[in-house]
Amino acid sequence: MERRFTEDELIAHFFAPIAGKEGLGLEDDAALLSLGAAGDLVVTTDALVAGVHFFEEDAPGLIAKKALRVNLSDLAAKAAAPLGFLLALALPRDWTNDWLAAFAAGLGEDARDFACPLIGGDTVRTPGPLTVSITALGRAPPGRFVFRAGARPGDLVYVSGTIGDAAFGLAARRGAGVMARLGADARDYLLERYLLPRPRVQLIGALRDYASAAIDVSDGLAGDLAKMMRASKVSARIELARIPLSIAARQAIAIDPALADVAATGGDDYEILCSVPRAAASALEAAAREAGVPLTRIGETTAGEGLPLFLDEDENPRVFNKLSFSHF
Repeated sequence: MERRFTEDELIAHFFAPIAGKEGLGLEDDAALLSLGAAGDLVVTTDALVAGVHFFEEDAPGLIAKKALRVNLSDLAAKAAAPLGFLLALALPRDWTNDWLAAFAAGLGEDARDFACPLIGGDTVRTPGPLTVSITALGRAPPGRFVFRAGARPGDLVYVSGTIGDAAFGLAARRGAGVMARLGADARDYLLERYLLPRPRVQLIGALRDYASAAIDVSDGLAGDLAKMMRASKVSARIELARIPLSIAARQAIAIDPALADVAATGGDDYEILCSVPRAAASALEAAAREAGVPLTRIGETTAGEGLPLFLDEDENPRVFNKLSFSHF
């Protein structure tokens, strides 16, 4: 049987050869179109499918908010302020007016709160599962777009917020055994982190001013770090003990230490992973504090193009079975 390409391979093989220069080789989180003195237009898109990215029975308002927020997270990682978005909605046969009203209400709340209005789109019917696709537009000042490919050896590596919560929240949503042993408050916290990402738009200014490279953590910290390092043609040395974990995640790992690997490789966190030159690190930390976003240094970039090195608390290398979630 023919081996099918991985997601990265199929993009590189089939689509990168036909992409325009604005697509950045299809190796970044967004496209970049210069508007001259008006700045740069940044465009990103993500599709969410019932049964893959959310459960069919999830609240429609939360589905809508997640669909918009994962795109806002991509814009934030590129230091682009939101301008507006397009919505493509494929509705299954059993959709109802009440469901759609709740979906639109949730979408409208986030469009207002994030100053990112709906500006167009398309609606169709599908015999398959509900599919929500959003294309978000943002703007960055001329030359201030933050690429994946800007990290240099000796830069420090930071991540925002806490890692692993969404993967644990998905396990809680599925009723997995360990999560059933957590207290109700911890389970509710993790589930909320899975259902409702927190795009770190507050970091846009700090990333513009100080970051050398950035990516949002959508598929897993370890895998997304590897993508950023590969694009930058460097590697990294990461201290696993420094990866920031919520109280709820720590409680889950205390029950089952193997979940530490899930935290490092699980998807849907939508935090910002970035590199910064050492000389700018203190300024980045101060800007993040002023923005009210936790930011933690977890390692540094190194010369070479191998996979990042992950070290446990005894400085022994840790090798993961897989670095991140993959659709294929």
